[in-house]
Amino acid sequence: QVQLVESGGGLVQTGGSLMLSCEASGRTFSSAAMGWFRQVPGKEREFVAAIGGVGWSERENYADSVKGRFTISRDIDKKMVYLQMGNLQPGDTAVYYCVASHGPIPQAMAGSYAYWGQGTQVTVSS
Repeated sequence: QVQLVESGGGLVQTGGSLMLSCEASGRTFSSAAMGWFRQVPGKEREFVAAIGGVGWSERENYADSVKGRFTISRDIDKKMVYLQMGNLQPGDTAVYYCVASHGPIPQAMAGSYAYWGQGTQVTVSS
């Protein structure tokens, strides 16, 4: 059974940093794109960042709203994906979801990802 388990969320002040981690289990994801989405109550899930599979040279893709502030990375051997978040703003407050695809392309569409974690809350206080 495929599982994605997020950790690292919490409360941080404006301008602060957090690193989210996601541990994958149940299958090999080395060739698959993985990424992060976020959601605020009452709104649709929003793309944050994704990283390609080994065949795509682990290419990165970011939402414009987080470019220059967030960095996605992965450890293939450990089946881990990370999201380093810096200069956090109140608008970044959301539940953050780890996702994994069947294919290698780091796409921004939620429908491209077959596997979703349960989410971790990130709250940025002003």
